[in-house]
Amino acid sequence: MTYMQKQKDTINKRLVGSYYEEMAKDYLIKQGYDILYNNFRSRFGEIDIIARDDAYIVFIEVKYRRTKRYGYPREAVTYQKQRHILRTAQYFLLTQIGKEVPCRFDVVEILDNQITHIKAAF
Repeated sequence: MTYMQKQKDTINKRLVGSYYEEMAKDYLIKQGYDILYNNFRSRFGEIDIIARDDAYIVFIEVKYRRTKRYGYPREAVTYQKQRHILRTAQYFLLTQIGKEVPCRFDVVEILDNQITHIKAAF
C-alpha cells in the first residue's frame, strides 16, 4: 500500500467516524441530552461526546460497524480503551468542571444504522 493510499484510507475512516458520531449526537439530543463537547482531547486520550443528562456528566464512546462479522461494536471498547476514557474524563472534570459531580460512562453502538445506547457501560 502506498503512502497516498494510506492517507486516503485514514481520511475515509475519519469521515465515516464523524458521520456516525453526528448520528449518535442527534440521537442523544432527541433523548434530551445536552451536548457539551465533541471529540474532547487531552494527553490521556479522546472522548467522542461529553453530554449532560439531568445531574450526570456523561462520557460517551461511539462505535460503529457495518456488520457483526467481527463482533458487536461495543466489544471494541476494550479495558485499555476504557482506561484512556477514564483518565481523559478525570482530566476533563478537573480542568473544565472543577468540582465533584455524578458522572457515567456510556457507549452508543451503531450497527448498520441501528442505534443501541448502553448506559453505564463501564
